Amino acid sequence: MTLTAPQPSTTTGPDPTMLLDVKNLAISFPSRGGVVRAVNGLRLSIGPRERVGLVGESGSGKTVTALSILKLLPTAIVEGEIWFDGVNLLEASVEHVREVRGKQVGFVFQDPLSALNPVQTIGAQLMEPLRIRGVARKEAFERAVELLDRVGLKKPRERMKAHPHEFSGGMRQRVIIAMALIGQPKLIIADEPTTALDVRVQAKVLDLLVELAEERHVAILLITHDLGILAGFVQRVVVMYAGRAVEKCSIEEMYHASIHPYTIGLLSSVPRLEGEIPTKLATIGGQPPSALNLPPGCPFHPRCRLATNICREVEPALETPPGGRHSSACHKAGELAHNPGRLPEVARR
Repeated sequence: MTLTAPQPSTTTGPDPTMLLDVKNLAISFPSRGGVVRAVNGLRLSIGPRERVGLVGESGSGKTVTALSILKLLPTAIVEGEIWFDGVNLLEASVEHVREVRGKQVGFVFQDPLSALNPVQTIGAQLMEPLRIRGVARKEAFERAVELLDRVGLKKPRERMKAHPHEFSGGMRQRVIIAMALIGQPKLIIADEPTTALDVRVQAKVLDLLVELAEERHVAILLITHDLGILAGFVQRVVVMYAGRAVEKCSIEEMYHASIHPYTIGLLSSVPRLEGEIPTKLATIGGQPPSALNLPPGCPFHPRCRLATNICREVEPALETPPGGRHSSACHKAGELAHNPGRLPEVARR
């Protein structure tokens, strides 16, 4: 089946060097209490074969951003531009978006048990993306068996006849990864792929994703709230807070030279192997703002010790400050870039 030509676009166009280029994305949900503004003006891009992390607390807008890329939010109002492989998916036909799902973009959902149909066999669900595109049953079966073997499941032919409840959590996650890869996509969106897995299984799943991505030349968008799983996996990081990107940088810059108080607070709350063991971990005081009633100015200012009047009144743009090496949406980014010794303290309360 060939892709249906998209409708004529009146938007600004994508970055030709990027596989995925999301511009000025805004996602809102009408509700009885008002309009829930889940994402506000997000810019996100991923190059071919690149691995990017999208991080932040629960409720920061990570998952709805991922779902909006494949137009899986039927009740949401989605505005902006979502360019994938040169086509704006928000303006593309229904047929084109259906072809993109599964075939060009694979999705690894955060809860594999609920993502799998409990009454269908693993084999039937794994072959489905191929069968609906006209692949013969025998060929689809062999490709599914080969992929189950590749993701590390023993006796893959026998496993094709099993149901999801017969698998452990780690095995189900491997099946979900196989389902995301079977259409030979260019991009995989992995939404909290290690949730509810123990540390040992987490490491194996992440190693498998990296290995398969390199082997099959696939780009990955990894969505997580766990900063510990990013090292060694992604090249770049986008940090989200209250539906906005507040910092964009390389993974090394995030760990060693962050210039946003929110990112610094997240890093300070993670236990470290080196140095003295603290009596208690640092925390970010307060709660994330309600998407129904976002505060004026910087959305992080009610929780930030560096906040001043300008932070309470003017929303900072995502810019690279003088002396900085990456983008930060903070009025104090220049000061933080020149005072790295203060970094562990600025987000504690």
